This record gives sequence, structure tokens and C-alpha cells, in this order.
Amino acid sequence: MSQSIDVHVTEHELHFRGFRYVARLATAGGCATEPVVVLGGSSQDRFSWLRYERVLLSHSSMLTLELPGYGDADPLPVEHGIDFLADTVRHTVDALSLGPVNVFGACFGAAIALRLAQRHPDRVTRLMLGGTAQEISPEYIASAHRWRRMVDDGLLDDVAQDMVEQFMSPPEHGFVRRRAAVARLMRQRFAHLTARELAMDVTHHERLLSHAWSLPEPVITAPALVFTGEHDSITPPPVGRRVAEGLGARFATIKDSDHLVQIERDTDLADLMDRFFTDQPLEALPYLNPVECFAPA
Repeated sequence: MSQSIDVHVTEHELHFRGFRYVARLATAGGCATEPVVVLGGSSQDRFSWLRYERVLLSHSSMLTLELPGYGDADPLPVEHGIDFLADTVRHTVDALSLGPVNVFGACFGAAIALRLAQRHPDRVTRLMLGGTAQEISPEYIASAHRWRRMVDDGLLDDVAQDMVEQFMSPPEHGFVRRRAAVARLMRQRFAHLTARELAMDVTHHERLLSHAWSLPEPVITAPALVFTGEHDSITPPPVGRRVAEGLGARFATIKDSDHLVQIERDTDLADLMDRFFTDQPLEALPYLNPVECFAPA
């Protein structure tokens, strides 16, 4: 996006069913497609996707959120699951009069995005899901329990190192761009969580174990694209491919990346988002392996 474009940002403190949360809406005059709602994963806040604005704002406005249980929002008890968070996003879209929106979700945000498209199909024009699965893997369940024990024992540096090792693929899986730099960044991020942030993070992982990650019904009606890093070891390509097949969506893997593709290849992922949300071709892109297409069930 040109540096001369004037970006206008508004922040909104909203409430849904007794919980306060924060929305950040950025606009720059682009209106070639519907607003883009970005839903990130755990330990992410409304500022985690700022570098994507330089691409997306040329064609649209961009909404990032700190939903209940994230960032500066109110903590969210574990009994409130993905349905509640999806309904909170719908409430935001309505409260800000955004109309139908494009929705992007990564990792846990992908579960919220998909549930939004299932529960409120009239609010979603296009759906893009990254690093997702049909269910939580046994390996992740074991990791979540281990992280809880480590936090209870005060082993915070060990938790940070363990999380980095789980979210990044082993070196023998293949080349990942910026591996060393991203590993350092993630260790710093996890190691410097405040007590409040750490408590919310632990609750977040417990929420994943207490509620269904994905439901087969209702069938979504919006065009969908599912993607993951080609070396993703948390939600490997075969797992993402099954999600795409179930949704009748397109499926793509991004080269030289793993589960943290949004950090490792941010410029390319922003370009992919921009292309998908403006109905441009996705074939023969240098950062993508061949795109697969699945017919709706």
C-alpha cells in the first residue's frame, strides 16, 4: 500500500453478555471488497496484524479484535466456548454496521471464524481459514496439560521453550524461512507474558479441551479457502486438506513455512488474503504449492 494513503483508525470498547472487549477498525478509503475481520490465535491481540494493513487497506477496511479472554478484554471463564466467541464477533459486525464481511481466522481464530460462518451465514461473504483441524490432536491435548503443570510449578522459562518447540516444526521437516528469528521472537513473547496474560492463556488452552473445536453442521455457504504451512506439524497439510474437503473449499500450502506462517511469510500471506478476498486467481503464485479444489458435499 502506498505510504501516501491516510489510514484512519478507530477503537471501540464493546460489551457482549456482560463481558467488555475491544475492536480496532482501520480504514484507508479502499472499498473494492467487504471489510476484512481478522481473528488470530492464542496470545495475539488487536495489534498483532498491523503489518497486514499495508496490503489489505488498499482494497478494504480491516477489523482486529481483543475478544473476551484476549489482551485488554475481560477474562472469559472456561465455560464460555467457541459459540460464545463467534456470537461476539457477530455482535461486533452489527454494532459497527459493517454489513457482510470477509472473515480470516488462524489457529484458534479459525475455529471461531468457521463457527461464525455456520451460525451467522448472512454475515460472512468469504471465509479463509489457516492452521486448522477438525478436532484437537492427542499431542496438543498432552501439551496443554503439560503447560498447565509447568505454570503451576512456576517453570515459566520452560513453558516458553516448550511452546516454541510445539508451535514450530522440527528442523528435519524442511526449510522454514526466518526460523531462528521467529523462534527468538516466540520465546520472548511467551517468556514476557504478565501474570494476567498467562492466566488468560492457560484458560484459553483449557477452553480448547472443554469445547468442540469443529462441528460438521450446518454446512457453510460462503466460498472458503483453507491453508497451512507446508511443514506445519501442529495442523499438518493432510489435516487441513480434510477440513477443506469437508467444507467444499479450496486448499493451499504455503512454501517454506510451518504453523507460524503468519510471521514467517507475512508479506505472502497478506497477498494471498488480498487475492482471495477480491476474487483474484490463486494459481501459479510463487509462494504457493498447487491449489486443490474440493466440490461442496
